Amino acid sequence: MSSPPVAPPGWSRWLVPPAALSVHLSIGQAYAWSVFKPPLESALHLDGTRSALPFQLAIVMLGLSAAFGGTLVERNGPRWAMTVALVCFSSGFLLSALGAETRQYWLIVLGYGFVGGIGLGIGYISPVSTLIKWFPDRPGMATGIAIMGFGGGALIASPWSAQMLESFGTGHSGIALAFLVHGLSYAVFMTLGVLLVRVPRTGKPAEGGPDAAVGVRVSARSAVRTPQFWCLWVVLCMNVTAGIGILEKAAPMITDFFADSSTPVSASAAAGFVALLSAANMAGRIGWSSASDRIGRKNIYRVYLGAGASMYLLIALFGDTSKPLFVLCALVILSFYGGGFATIPAYLKDLFGTYQVGAIHGRLLTAWSTAGVLGPLIVNWIADRQEEAGKHGSSLYGLSFGIMIGLLAVGFVANELVRPVHVRHHVPAQREAADAQRQQPA
Repeated sequence: MSSPPVAPPGWSRWLVPPAALSVHLSIGQAYAWSVFKPPLESALHLDGTRSALPFQLAIVMLGLSAAFGGTLVERNGPRWAMTVALVCFSSGFLLSALGAETRQYWLIVLGYGFVGGIGLGIGYISPVSTLIKWFPDRPGMATGIAIMGFGGGALIASPWSAQMLESFGTGHSGIALAFLVHGLSYAVFMTLGVLLVRVPRTGKPAEGGPDAAVGVRVSARSAVRTPQFWCLWVVLCMNVTAGIGILEKAAPMITDFFADSSTPVSASAAAGFVALLSAANMAGRIGWSSASDRIGRKNIYRVYLGAGASMYLLIALFGDTSKPLFVLCALVILSFYGGGFATIPAYLKDLFGTYQVGAIHGRLLTAWSTAGVLGPLIVNWIADRQEEAGKHGSSLYGLSFGIMIGLLAVGFVANELVRPVHVRHHVPAQREAADAQRQQPA
């Protein structure tokens, strides 16, 4: 097992967020997978369900690898984790390139979905505990900067991928070459993070700031046995379900809402709406998480869940009468979606301390995997059933929006039930000191 790289005297903690961003901006490409769907369907004769499988498997593997690999990330440090993420994520693209060139679809599923998905999970949690230790005075802002990169990665990857497909062609060889360029380029970019990342030499890296080592200390194994962990699991799951319910079906949803109006939404306008949602997702990750440092984590989740339910209610009641209202409410919901992701590591730090917060965060991300299935299933299945019943337009979504409001209310209640962790779950100070000593380089 490797030892985490310790920062030399005088090392600036502001070098760590760029290191984290180099990884998160890379793995954020996952949100741009839809660019490859039409070419793959045409070149390999796939239907929509099969072309979505690599992405769906990648998200499932993200949650599973984050859950099961979180303890290894804590033990071996951020450089080890970023290296594993680099190798898996880039190798996933290289395997996919081979699969596209040979027209072996299963290799694309294996590469991008399974191998690349492991890189997604390990890469996502790799900088979290390190950032919190470097910024004990502003943990929400620090994790927000990094996780903002995951939300914004598609803003870079989407036009870049589209341009490559236009240049290389949308046949199987063109797709293979685009995958190859992705794999090699992301390997170089993520290497910057591997070389730059460090862990703080002391528990007090900010002059005049708090000591990261002082406070609650709870192990990952103990954390999953507390009601606080499962309350936060429900909170995250409900918030993500509500956000992804709009995000996954954004373009057809806004088209349906105004299909019967005098000014229907064009395909280009729907695409612009999707881009706006991505921007709101990214802005919410840094904006709302930074605000949580001032108003507190429980209060910011009251905003996410309570105001989010209000936004859904406004869309359900009046969304088809006003495009600005529909767009504004959707943007707010997506900003809460992104903010929820970025704030949860700081919430975990408040409750369980920095001792194994990365491993705890990894386990909590199984809520994301659940929501990634639940949100699209609710919206799509109900819309299909309503359409079969002869309904159209905004009527396709009324019931699913009502369900989303109920789920956000469940999350709101779960957030209210969060209390400080009982002292019986705390790790004795001497055990933490022994663990820290084992992680020091020789």
